[in-house]
Amino acid sequence: MLSQHTPVATLPTRDLAKARAFYEDRLGFTPERESVAGVSYKSGDAMVFVYQSEYAGTNKATAVSFDVPLAAFDDEVQALRQKGVSFMTFEAEGLEWNEGVASMTGEDMKSVWFADPDGNVINVSAGEM
Repeated sequence: MLSQHTPVATLPTRDLAKARAFYEDRLGFTPERESVAGVSYKSGDAMVFVYQSEYAGTNKATAVSFDVPLAAFDDEVQALRQKGVSFMTFEAEGLEWNEGVASMTGEDMKSVWFADPDGNVINVSAGEM
C-alpha cells in the first residue's frame, strides 16, 4: 500500500534556474538528482522535486511542510531570515503572530510560512498543531 512508501513533495516552477538558486542558496538544499525533467533534493527521509511547469504559481495553499524539533525551530527561522526569506502572516482562528512566527495559546507549537519564487507556499512547523 502507498502508506508504506515515502512521498515526494513535487513543486512546479516557471524558471528552474531561479528556483534552484532559492532552494540551494536560501534553503540550503543539495541536488540529489538532476535531469531534463527537474532537480530532486533529499530532505530527511523524503525528497523534494522541483520541475518546470506552465502551472507554477497557481496553488495558493501550503504546498510542502517541514517538521523540525521544537528545540531547533528558532535556529531554523533565524537561518532563513539571514538568507533573506520573508514570512507570511494571515488570519486564522487561534493563531497569534510575533515577527512572522505563529503560535497557539496553550499549545507547544510554532510555525512560519513563506513562498518560493513561484509562489509555492512552504511551511516550517515545530510541535503539535
